[in-house]
Amino acid sequence: MSRPDTRQSMPSSEAASSTVTSSNVASRRKFLLTAGAAGAAATVAAPAIAQSTGPISMRWQSTWPSKDIFHEYALDFAKKVNDMTGGDLKIEVLPAGAVVPAFGLLEAVSKGTLDGGHGVMVYHYGKQTALALWGSGPGYAMDANMLLAWHKYGGGKELLGKLYDSIGASVASFPYGPMPTQPLGWFKKPIAKIEDMKGLKFRTVGISIDVFTGLGMAVNALPGGEIVSAMDRGLLDAAEFNNASSDRVLGFPDVSKVCMLQSYHQNAEQFEVLFNKAKYDALPEKMRAIIANAVEAASADMSWKAIDRYSKDYVELQQKDKVRFFKTPDAVLKKQLEVYDEVVKKKASENPMFKEVLESQLTFARRATQWENDTVVSRKMAFDHYFGPNGVAKQPT
Repeated sequence: MSRPDTRQSMPSSEAASSTVTSSNVASRRKFLLTAGAAGAAATVAAPAIAQSTGPISMRWQSTWPSKDIFHEYALDFAKKVNDMTGGDLKIEVLPAGAVVPAFGLLEAVSKGTLDGGHGVMVYHYGKQTALALWGSGPGYAMDANMLLAWHKYGGGKELLGKLYDSIGASVASFPYGPMPTQPLGWFKKPIAKIEDMKGLKFRTVGISIDVFTGLGMAVNALPGGEIVSAMDRGLLDAAEFNNASSDRVLGFPDVSKVCMLQSYHQNAEQFEVLFNKAKYDALPEKMRAIIANAVEAASADMSWKAIDRYSKDYVELQQKDKVRFFKTPDAVLKKQLEVYDEVVKKKASENPMFKEVLESQLTFARRATQWENDTVVSRKMAFDHYFGPNGVAKQPT
């Protein structure tokens, strides 16, 4: 995958944040023009897809390096569709950078340069800040699966359609694949207090740029495949990506031996499957129904695979890579929530659609999380009973 030259000095937190904000208007105008023209061209070509008597082939790209488990999830989804359609629809998925950079996926799919793709909505933050509310934040006490419940049954799907229409994005979007809570990140030494984070050059994306900037860090957004090399060259002091499996295979243990677990910056994120809208709409109704069901099947399978693979790599990181894990202090977590509240208040005042999504999530989360907290028994008590210092389930000898 081609990578930009990271030897240049990295932007400050102010530059990173202002770039996201100031470029919105110009980027939207450009996006509307390019996506609108390509959408019209794709619409003209659409009947050829519908009338095709042979298999329909689609070329996709993920936003992930080929070695990352996230790209594996993209391949898993494509295989489910290919198998469920009996080969009538064949999706080929290329890794990040094969056609466009990771952050260029939305525009490429909208224009028809790609037929579809696999990524996360926070990567489109620069085009519409409200997209960050699909997972980049505390989720208002919801986990990623509950946020997906809001999306399907609480009005999120309709709001997402409005957001993409607002920037002229000609895509069919399917959020899926609930992610576990992501670590605070990888550091040179454990974070004991807020002051330990101030001034650090840190990688994150989306609205988390604003949150970590508010915590006093100098923030830069980089795709996953570029983070470790930047840390190795001293261009970053610390960084977050996602999970034990991705972080391990991308090489984080080679540049850091300290990982801080638990954070509110991406507590409820999920993946996104994107289709070019004209090409998706031209598919037979039966094939679109198969895709919708494949999304939900892949969502469940991904969450099960994640539990298996992440837990294995969590052990390997400690035993083989000698990584030390620490829980993020409660004072840091509380400060994250406070800064996040300030950020979303500002975004909601600037962007009416941000405010609309925010209010919808809060309404759903208040009801759903009350039910969950009242209903779900503590798994920590059961863990301590079986596997704690005096646990009844002894280690095999």
